[in-house]
Amino acid sequence: ALELISKVEPIEVEGDMAVCDGGGGALGHPLEYIKVGYRDGKPVSCVYCGLKYKQKGGGHH
Repeated sequence: ALELISKVEPIEVEGDMAVCDGGGGALGHPLEYIKVGYRDGKPVSCVYCGLKYKQKGGGHH
């Protein structure tokens, strides 16, 4: 499963915080708040499912 996750493009989010629930429902996981604003456009992975998030526009304000 991790090989498949690594092929998924990072999800771009507005602002400096992403929220991941693993897809919700029975297949999901507890909400994970992921700080993405400090990475200068580099993706940050969810600790539960491995989905990657990054700040839209590379993080420049």
